Amino acid sequence: MPSKPAPIKKSPAKKAAEKAPEPAPEPEPAPVEAPPAEAPPAEAAAPAEEAPAAAAPAAEGEGAPVAPAVDTPAAEGTDAPPADVPAADVPAADAPAAEDSAAAPAADTADAPADAAPAEPAVVEEPPKAPTPPPPAVPTSAPLDVSVEDVNDSSLTIKWKTPEIIGDSGLDGFTIEYCKDGTKDWVVAQEELTPVNRYCIKNLTAGDLLHVRVVAVNPGGRSEPATLAAPVPIREVVDRPKIKIPRNLRARVVRQVGEQINLVIPFLGKPKPVVSWLKDGQPLDTKRVNIRNSDKDSIMFIRTSEREDSGVYEMSVKVDSFEDKALLTLQVVERPGPPTSVKLVDAWGFNAALEWTPPKDNGNTEITGYTVQKADRKTGEWFTVLEHYHRLTATVSDLIMGNSYSFRVFAENKVGTSESCVVTKAVATIQKTGINYKPPEYPEHNFSEAPKFTTSLCDRAATVGYTTKLLCSVRGSPKPKIEWLKNQMVIGDDPKFRKLSNQGICSLEIRKPCSFDGGIYTCRAKNAQGEAAVSCKLEVKQIIISEEKGK
Repeated sequence: MPSKPAPIKKSPAKKAAEKAPEPAPEPEPAPVEAPPAEAPPAEAAAPAEEAPAAAAPAAEGEGAPVAPAVDTPAAEGTDAPPADVPAADVPAADAPAAEDSAAAPAADTADAPADAAPAEPAVVEEPPKAPTPPPPAVPTSAPLDVSVEDVNDSSLTIKWKTPEIIGDSGLDGFTIEYCKDGTKDWVVAQEELTPVNRYCIKNLTAGDLLHVRVVAVNPGGRSEPATLAAPVPIREVVDRPKIKIPRNLRARVVRQVGEQINLVIPFLGKPKPVVSWLKDGQPLDTKRVNIRNSDKDSIMFIRTSEREDSGVYEMSVKVDSFEDKALLTLQVVERPGPPTSVKLVDAWGFNAALEWTPPKDNGNTEITGYTVQKADRKTGEWFTVLEHYHRLTATVSDLIMGNSYSFRVFAENKVGTSESCVVTKAVATIQKTGINYKPPEYPEHNFSEAPKFTTSLCDRAATVGYTTKLLCSVRGSPKPKIEWLKNQMVIGDDPKFRKLSNQGICSLEIRKPCSFDGGIYTCRAKNAQGEAAVSCKLEVKQIIISEEKGK
């Protein structure tokens, strides 16, 4: 057998080059100027066997980034080493040729990055701007509507509303402070801020007269204080003030001009409350309105009311720091004034169109309607044609031809009709026109109709000796003549048969029929338009009595 060929041996340098993995792509570093290459000293040269080992890390990309090569003059008789190879790894110029061949793979691998294109210069970023400092903290506005909620001989409860302006700094809470009347030593009522809008100050001395204020606090500091309107006496209130308005006064109170007004409003409270009245937010005119107060009620009295007395009256009862208020609306009304103007817009046929404007004075109440009247110039008497009319335009109809008319309009409200009116300046004249009346011609209707039976005769069975009756109904115009037939033979004036005809109902009564009265009976109706007939069969049965019953 032929022998196998001997395997071809590869040099160690080629094996190392084949086994070396391809370098992974890396970002290109910024170009760096390489120093001029210098020939390494002979005594610093490394053995040729170390060159492949030094080239392998460079090929794997583990070392520092390689700078592009720069052509530099080399010493005579020696090849210049690459700029990116350390001096210790470069062989000496007088190294043997075998060592040069061993170091060739390392030199080729090191020169590969040198052939790549130079990287773009790095972009210089601007330094970030400093953040805008937050606005300085600002205190809130003062709390609103500080009032007393409860008081006794040892504590005081107050309430208030949140400040209208809080701002970006927010609101941490409220501080309550108080001091005795006549001093300025404000004492903080609580150790920590309270977040709610209500607080009870405890452990107070009975009989003291205290001023109380509330301050809102946030990171910006304290707000302006909100103080109670009057100092509060620390004592027990037996009955809080309460106004009890009667049911008939809870809605709007309406009175006519000239009427006497006497309104009694009861209230509760102990000790005796202080009663005060306001009209539209202003003090009352004591010349017009008299107020009489007692321990249980307050009376508002106006002897002769006028429209100027209309308004919103506010009654308040107060015991120390507790107060109750009630509103009373009074409206004094009278008749309205006349409409501002009225105009005759048009007149045609037997009609006239009017138009007017509302009155300037409505009597202090809404206008509910208008009354329109007409008058003939011949008689001068006024007649109402429209009453409680709501629109500002109207059409008056049914005027008499040949007459001339004037019109006037009154305004109405809840009190009544205006005392004066406004009259049209123009006159509506209804012209005479020639009229030729021709009565309509109505054709005469022919109601003639041939006889027609609406209910026909029915076959019947009768018993011997028992009277029976045959019935049918017929219509026709003129009234048809009725005939009865038996077996196609006219029944004459036989007393056994009784013939009747009333309102189209025809009947034939057979008195105590016998077996010979059976047969075909016919009713025939005749008139000028024609005739009609109906028939039926009558069967007369004999009563059969059995022999056993006879025995």
